[in-house]
Amino acid sequence: MNKLILALALSTASLASGAAAQTPVASVQTISGTRLDISAIGEVSRVPDIAIISAGVVTRSTSATGAIQQNADRMERVRAALKRAGIEDRDIQTSSISLNPEYRYAENQPPALVGYTASNSVNVRFRDIRNSGRILDALVAEGANQINGPTLTIDKPEAALDEARTKALAVGRARADLYARSLGMRVVRLLSVSENASYGGPQPVIMMAQARAERGSADSKIDPGEQQLQVTLSMSFELQ
Repeated sequence: MNKLILALALSTASLASGAAAQTPVASVQTISGTRLDISAIGEVSRVPDIAIISAGVVTRSTSATGAIQQNADRMERVRAALKRAGIEDRDIQTSSISLNPEYRYAENQPPALVGYTASNSVNVRFRDIRNSGRILDALVAEGANQINGPTLTIDKPEAALDEARTKALAVGRARADLYARSLGMRVVRLLSVSENASYGGPQPVIMMAQARAERGSADSKIDPGEQQLQVTLSMSFELQ
């Protein structure tokens, strides 16, 4: 019995030793000088080349079928207008469809159903911002009575972000050199870099679709302006 207990103990110790040998040990970066942690921002400006706008139709009828049918007919005209304007299928995406009852409320009486409201809207990606206002006016003429947006953005921002990264690296290194000189030291090496990229926020424009339709005018215009793209780097240096 004693021999059996000893054999089991030795076996358990061997397994534990093998498991410990296979456990990876995280390497710790050691420095002999002073560690300097700084934050640096690189920023560039670009003119947005994409406008995303929500366009839709709201219809009302005394019956649910009537509201839906009217809505479908007018939305078909809106989609046809988008196609005539050269908007591709990939740039048209349904964003919402709804049908809701409408009630009349009177004091001391139960709600009375008076009709239904149907709503259908699509998000449209305009790749030619200069012509987007003209297209929106055409949509209103074809029955669109609900327009929201735009959200202005940049289609392919990577090249601009790379430029911002380069600027941020240069700013970070220059700032590290400044600190080192002020301390009577020098920058020995860069220890680590991490980044956080961000775009400028969307630029909302309130589209008065109904008012334009009543005036019969076609004077809508979207000004793209500029957007800021930023890259923030957290950098660590060793000084000696």
